[in-house]
Formats: sequence, structure tokens, C-alpha cells
Amino acid sequence: MARNFKDFRAKMPRRARLRSEKAARKMLSEMGLAQLREAMELTQESLAETLHVKQASISKMERRSDMYISTLSKIIEAMGGELQIVANMPNGRVRIRQFRKIRRGTKTAS
Repeated sequence: MARNFKDFRAKMPRRARLRSEKAARKMLSEMGLAQLREAMELTQESLAETLHVKQASISKMERRSDMYISTLSKIIEAMGGELQIVANMPNGRVRIRQFRKIRRGTKTAS
């Protein structure tokens, strides 16, 4: 007999439910490019078409651990987002702006 997840969740102890929700938020806030693309319901083929590259290039980019900020920015923008670089410093978070002008012909935004 299949169980309804809402019923199951409602029966969970409050502490367990809070831990589960926290873990879910963390997973959603930390994704690799392939996971992000899938969450946006995009295929490698559709993303490649948007970026005017081959599907194999998207596959390679998703497996890389190092790439140019401009490349990452293009991928994020093709998915409908905006790349932001944030440094977590001892006294707070700082948004790094020097990478805003990474494309030819793009004006620096504040």
C-alpha cells in the first residue's frame, strides 16, 4: 500500500521534520551544473543550442572542476540566471563586482 508523503511527514517528530527540511534546503542551495540544468528542466541539447555549442561541450563543462568565470556566467545566463561571486569573510559576506564586465560590449553594472 502506497503512503502519501504529506501524511508520512505529518507523523514525523518535529525535530526530525526540521532536520529533514534543513537538509533539503542545503541540497537545493548547493548543486553542480548538471543538477542545476536538470532542476531547470533543460537538456544538454537545448542548453547547447542556446549557447551555440555542441552537446558534447555541455557534457564536458558539467564535469569540469575549473573553468573561466565568463564561461560559467554564459551557462548560468543561458539557464535564465545571473552569476554572482560572493566571498564569505569573517565579518560578513561580500559580493565581488570586478567580474561583471566579462563580455565584449557589456557595460559595467553597479
